[in-house]
Amino acid sequence: MASGLVLHISQAGWRGAVTAGAGTLVGFTVFLIFYLLKGMGAGDLKLMAGFGSLLGPSVILCAAWIAAVVGALIGVGYAVGISVWRRHLAGAGAQVPQAETIPYAPAIVAGAWLAEVALG
Repeated sequence: MASGLVLHISQAGWRGAVTAGAGTLVGFTVFLIFYLLKGMGAGDLKLMAGFGSLLGPSVILCAAWIAAVVGALIGVGYAVGISVWRRHLAGAGAQVPQAETIPYAPAIVAGAWLAEVALG
């Protein structure tokens, strides 16, 4: 968050500080409901706030939508992969580890990067 603040202040002065602050607030609040419902960790929430500081309020909204799509694709890929793994290992008698969560940071990073490339 500090790097976004420094970047925007160096580029646009106090208006840049407002942009960085608004982006941080939007990035934080976009995923706050998922954190409160225990569907996302605090690290993911802070990562989104940090990207909001760098990208600004309008681009971080686009990044959140892209992150949601990428996260859904990762989740589907994980579910299919585990299903195939279980079927393959079931005959061998091996235990398939159970994961309670899927890391969401890769989806957030991909969303921020793709939004910056598209809207940058």
